Amino acid sequence: MGKRRTILIGGLAVIAVTVATVAVRTATFEPAEIADGSDVRLAAAPLYDIDTAARNLSAATQIRTISHQDPADDDVGEWDRLHGWLATTYPAIHGAMGRTILPNRTLIYHWPGSDAALAPIILMAHQDVVPVTEGTEGDWKYPPFAGTVAEAAVWGRGTVDDKGSLVALFEALEALARQGFRPKRGVYLVSGHDEEVGGSGAAAAAAMLKAEGVKAIFTLDEGSIILTDTPVIDGPAIMIGIAEKGYATLKITAKTPGGHSSMPPAETGVGTLARAITAITEKPFPIELQGPGAAMLAALAADKGGTTKMAVANPWLFGPILKREVAGTPSTAAAFRTTIAPTMLEGSPKENVLPQTANALINYRIAPWNRSADIMARAKEAVGDLPVELAWVKPPREPSRVSSTNSQGWKWIAAAARADAPNAVLSPILVVGGTDSRSMEPVSEDVYRFMPMHFSLKESAMIHGTNEHMTIDSLRRMIDFYARLIATSAG
Repeated sequence: MGKRRTILIGGLAVIAVTVATVAVRTATFEPAEIADGSDVRLAAAPLYDIDTAARNLSAATQIRTISHQDPADDDVGEWDRLHGWLATTYPAIHGAMGRTILPNRTLIYHWPGSDAALAPIILMAHQDVVPVTEGTEGDWKYPPFAGTVAEAAVWGRGTVDDKGSLVALFEALEALARQGFRPKRGVYLVSGHDEEVGGSGAAAAAAMLKAEGVKAIFTLDEGSIILTDTPVIDGPAIMIGIAEKGYATLKITAKTPGGHSSMPPAETGVGTLARAITAITEKPFPIELQGPGAAMLAALAADKGGTTKMAVANPWLFGPILKREVAGTPSTAAAFRTTIAPTMLEGSPKENVLPQTANALINYRIAPWNRSADIMARAKEAVGDLPVELAWVKPPREPSRVSSTNSQGWKWIAAAARADAPNAVLSPILVVGGTDSRSMEPVSEDVYRFMPMHFSLKESAMIHGTNEHMTIDSLRRMIDFYARLIATSAG
């Protein structure tokens, strides 16, 4: 009886300590330092005409700078047309900023600052757009390259990704130049010509800036938004990208003698390939509560409070539950793991011929705590002794570094964003896609990815999709944001 009593008392003591620890950690929980920009004196936005800005975005949308997978299909004259249109439409800023057009048609603008000792800023928005899937043109409410202004929006391919940002930047710069603004800190605007197919233009621009000794205090590009129905809080959040995932495509090759399909061996090359794909995908990378995804979860949970805050504040106890929750949807899980996605298959050229070679491509988006070497090692372990070859299609792009949430650049961006959305939660985020900004790491202290558009999760699906459109309200918000940011950080 005495022994049982001792065990019971001991058990109760453990429970009491656990409850007390959870309570204390929850009560004292604060996310990692995320500066809110409240100490920034934000400059006012200049005057401009929003109707004219909408017409300008309409005109830019009609210029078909479409990046195809095969560059030979691109109409390079459309890029020249866009450059001429920018110069004609925004004369004040073209008079104030020097312009360099790289041979590949990437643009670099520079507005020199009056104090050469101050590190410049780099702002980015790319020129190219993705094609409209052939046969879907009729599904659009308005023609995809007409730039129709209707229903308080500008409709067309690229209005959001990324000509909306490009036009908003030029509108902001033009308005500032017209009102007599002169920067103390230099301002660069880099506009890549091929972001949608790899970003070689931004890489070339970064190489030129590096050769000139440029080291910016921050770079800002596309990549995230103000999400109006953010998971966890079910409300608005300013989601500023502080890192982006890496990119790698693995090719699996199964080689066999081939032959006639009427006399197949016990396993064909296609069968071997299928087993290899299955082996790799059935060994996914684990969900990990670290990096920008964890920082986002902490910021949202701190605002949400209650049991959500309790769980995030005590991962030592609730970690398994949290991991199950974030793994519940692909969009959420992508922020907490390296993803594995088989995308392309190639086998026999004819239905009754056994292939001599069968290939598959698997696309990986690499989390900041993994590297391409980890992926290759995991894939080789998964396929074991299966007779397949593994090789990269091209050299992988490793994950970006993680930028600060307490730097001066972050504070300026946060302050400008909060001016537009004062009641939204401020949160870092991991960008799971790729942007041109990754190329600016060698020439910038920090790199951020954010556009101040207000989108719901459902609305964000139109990016690269049907009925892409920029509301006039979002365009106004973007122009104000960029103008405030430039005038505050460079003024």
